[in-house]
Amino acid sequence: MNAKERKNHPVYSGVVKYFPDALMAVANLSFVANEQHNPGTEMHWDRSKSGDEGDALMRHLIQAGTMDDDGIRHSAKVAWRGLALLQKEIENDRKTGNRNKKSNN
Repeated sequence: MNAKERKNHPVYSGVVKYFPDALMAVANLSFVANEQHNPGTEMHWDRSKSGDEGDALMRHLIQAGTMDDDGIRHSAKVAWRGLALLQKEIENDRKTGNRNKKSNN
């Protein structure tokens, strides 16, 4: 990505500054989930334990506005699953070359 392209991706001013509390909640969720699913290991996304992002996102969305049994907001889990879904879509598009696939809606 060249300098001009980087300016079109304002990660700090267009994401971090907009959603600092939400990003902190998602980061905490990542920490808690890593301790739950991979205790004692360095932070990492174990994708073998995370394959149903769309369904999990919807399950948490149904309970948005409440806390899950582990004390984490369901809405934080919605955000995490949404980011995971988007990440996997982008990676898949890179592999297949489908960068500009359009919806039929």
